[in-house]
Amino acid sequence: MRAYGRAVVILVAVALLAGGAAPTGTAQPAEPPTTGAAADQAAEVARLTDEIERLKGMVPDGFYLNETRSHLRWAVRTRPVRRTTTGEIDLRGILDGMDRSLLAGVQKTIEARDPATFAKAYRDALSGCYACHQASEKPYLRPRVPDAPEGRMIEFSPARSGS
Repeated sequence: MRAYGRAVVILVAVALLAGGAAPTGTAQPAEPPTTGAAADQAAEVARLTDEIERLKGMVPDGFYLNETRSHLRWAVRTRPVRRTTTGEIDLRGILDGMDRSLLAGVQKTIEARDPATFAKAYRDALSGCYACHQASEKPYLRPRVPDAPEGRMIEFSPARSGS
């Protein structure tokens, strides 16, 4: 009798863990959506699709290239000539050359939606930026590929780890 009692307790415990006691009534199948509900659902899907398209239009394109160009122009406009130990450097010419060559190359790869050539063009542009920093005697400003979205793009440490 003792084994029988233990088996009943185990069965009750398993039943409770599995979702409780058996239902006392008959289960009713879920009703299919009515015509009004289906129409509401279709309208909601259409609204969400429109919202997604609207949000896509708000996302900046060009991998922030235009913003980068704007920041570079601002930096050169505020101080177009830098004094170094070897003389003065006019950054306007350097920026103009960078914009027409390296940054234009990045723009072309963005427009072509070609990730492989974008990676190379982007690294080339970073190398060009670093060359300007070296010429301006600011080698501690080393542009780098961010390791995460919204990551720091300039490494400020004094040791050079490559560009």
